[in-house]
Amino acid sequence: MFQNKKDIVYVILAGIFITNAVVAELIGGKLITVFGVPMSVGILPWPIVFVTTDLINEYFGEKGVRKLSLITSSLIAYTFVILFIAMQIPAMQGDKLVTDNQFNGVFGQSLWIIVGSITAFMVSQLIDVSIFHFVKNKTGGKMIWLRSTGSTLISQLFDSFIVLGIAFWMTGKMTTEIFIASAITGYLVKMSIAILLTPLIYLGHSLIGKYINGK
Repeated sequence: MFQNKKDIVYVILAGIFITNAVVAELIGGKLITVFGVPMSVGILPWPIVFVTTDLINEYFGEKGVRKLSLITSSLIAYTFVILFIAMQIPAMQGDKLVTDNQFNGVFGQSLWIIVGSITAFMVSQLIDVSIFHFVKNKTGGKMIWLRSTGSTLISQLFDSFIVLGIAFWMTGKMTTEIFIASAITGYLVKMSIAILLTPLIYLGHSLIGKYINGK
């Protein structure tokens, strides 16, 4: 452990990746409206997940991303198990204290939201890593923006439809029209942010390269 600089970089990127993925799940139950269409506020941390996914892809390959994705999915499931147990324990009564209804209203996401989130996360990550390395091999390691943004564009299309499809459409909480509109809107928002963050990929690539190579 920590035998070289790459170990340190992987731990830092993994920490950022896992933290943002878990936070996205915790706040995902809150819906907001974008151009009149409902969308989960959990979309906010995902652009950081995109960036760290691409950097991990770049320096640690498919195995690095796949292993981290499995670990993150397990930690997300663990988080919801702890929250479920916490919701079963009665809250202390008193003025200005958090009540059971308030706590459960924030963290009591349905089983289908959890299933949808984890399924969408795993599928999108596996698609992302496959496309990333396919493009990297075809371009000879050039055109960082193409493999980074391209893999995100395709993987997040699946993510947007899977999570809403399982959590809201299949359960009858959204009509087909609202489901499609919400998925497309969420996808476009994520893509817009991902494109705007493309310079961060180059910055992170430069900083990590200099740190690892000692230049």
